[in-house]
Amino acid sequence: MAHPKRRQSKTRRDKRRTHYKAEVPTVAICNVTGEAHLWHRAYWHEGKLYYKGKVVLDKQANA
Repeated sequence: MAHPKRRQSKTRRDKRRTHYKAEVPTVAICNVTGEAHLWHRAYWHEGKLYYKGKVVLDKQANA
């Protein structure tokens, strides 16, 4: 039975395993705005940038 001559590093092992991902991205619904967005991502809604249900950036305040 064949076996590897040298141990493969954790980095190389993890690089190989990255190809096993979900086919469809997971979508979350914000409790505050009701907007659908990707998990762990900030999103724009009515000129405001939200993250975890809180306003992070206001487009009108920066202008």
